Amino acid sequence: MYLSRFLSLHALWVTVSSMMQHYPSVWGHYDVCKTQIYTEEGKVWDYMACQPEARDMIKYVKVTLDPPDITCGDPPETFCAMGNPYMCNNECDASTQELAHPPELMFDLEGRHPSTFWQSTTWKDYPKPLHVNITLSWNKTIELTDNIVITFESGRPDQMILEKSLDYGRTWQPYQYYATDCLDAFHMDPKSVRDLSQHTVLEIICTEEYSTGYMTNSKIIHFEIKDRFAFFAGPRLHNMASLYGQLDTTKKLRDFFTITDLRIRLLRPATGEIYVDEQHLARYFYAISDIRVYGRCKCNLHATGCKEENKRLLCECEHNTTGPDCGKCKKNYQGRPWSPGSYLPIPKGTANICIPSISSIGNCYCNPFGSVHDRCNDRGFCECKEGTSGPKCDKCLPGYIWHSLGCQPNVCDNELLHCQNGGTCINNVRCQCPPAYTGILCEKLRCERDPGGCSQNSGQETTWQKPLLPLTALLVATGLCIC
Repeated sequence: MYLSRFLSLHALWVTVSSMMQHYPSVWGHYDVCKTQIYTEEGKVWDYMACQPEARDMIKYVKVTLDPPDITCGDPPETFCAMGNPYMCNNECDASTQELAHPPELMFDLEGRHPSTFWQSTTWKDYPKPLHVNITLSWNKTIELTDNIVITFESGRPDQMILEKSLDYGRTWQPYQYYATDCLDAFHMDPKSVRDLSQHTVLEIICTEEYSTGYMTNSKIIHFEIKDRFAFFAGPRLHNMASLYGQLDTTKKLRDFFTITDLRIRLLRPATGEIYVDEQHLARYFYAISDIRVYGRCKCNLHATGCKEENKRLLCECEHNTTGPDCGKCKKNYQGRPWSPGSYLPIPKGTANICIPSISSIGNCYCNPFGSVHDRCNDRGFCECKEGTSGPKCDKCLPGYIWHSLGCQPNVCDNELLHCQNGGTCINNVRCQCPPAYTGILCEKLRCERDPGGCSQNSGQETTWQKPLLPLTALLVATGLCIC
């Protein structure tokens, strides 16, 4: 009777699992996300953590300048040409559209080429420092996925600091220092990202690599996100599983690539020489034609979508979570402490779904596959099926494994080698036998009823061995037989 019941359950499991391939996947109590990828075997499903797609985050940024009147053009002034610092007849005039250089031109779509750019006032107050703070705010926590790239039309500044905030601009910490002379400017030895390693990837460095001054081909400054990823995922980022494993276990590493705001502190314009030419101060200013920041909404691996609402980015939270970053459990879903999801794919990772509080468990909360009824009993508890446990009947007792129909007996296990005579365990519910054997555990020769029929089969009758574990004992251990 129990064997018949097992075979019926197995047949139903095969049917349902086949159907489930065409629907968003739920493997047991792990909600997972999936996408189609192309491999040598063709198009397959790849299961991964739930994350919104990376996008150009500049589309959602708000920019502020300090001091607020640092943009050129009010009043109008002349400045020197980019390629010729001694031809100083160019004009910046905020009242004329063709001659204005407002802050939004750091990001406009035409800014992908240098015909439009933001520009500061010139260094007419030298020797007073020409300091500018450019703050980029998203009013949302985002995770960087690519290099930050800043294109200067004035030549890269002699001194600059890139800073980040994780608390919406209340506090700041440096991301990287840039200088023509790091020791003189910031009392730091110069380094590049190539000098770092897995163990020092979070080190804040000063680099001289991007501060060569007033050359026309020296316009771009990078903050190298991908080079830091490469310490864990390899030079071409082929081994993302290794990077995700590190992100999963190292909070400081996750926080390093997470921001709510960026601040560009311009401390000294490009001079191209040791001394400032006080006779031609109109040649010194800052001008930026493009800033690129690629990333994704941080949703703590509890969402695949991020929408803009009232000019603010919000995660479309799943897993019974809520908040701008899916950073807490919904009301009545606090049966265990909130936790971010895992970057690791199943079965190593888990979505850490918020579960109902014991006190709030009522009628829409029993797991329909693990409980006898989909409603709680009159004492407020779910009545679990055989082999199932937990407040919602969504966990399995030892000897059982969760499948789409709930907890089923763990008939076999490749690690424990329950399948005999070379059989292979499939999904813990059946043994796939070699051609010459049959039975639940591949414990029988197919020709056992006719021993003479085995005599011509290359010694099969001599290689057969008795089962490693008596069938009755195994069925008792897995709950299929009560003897």
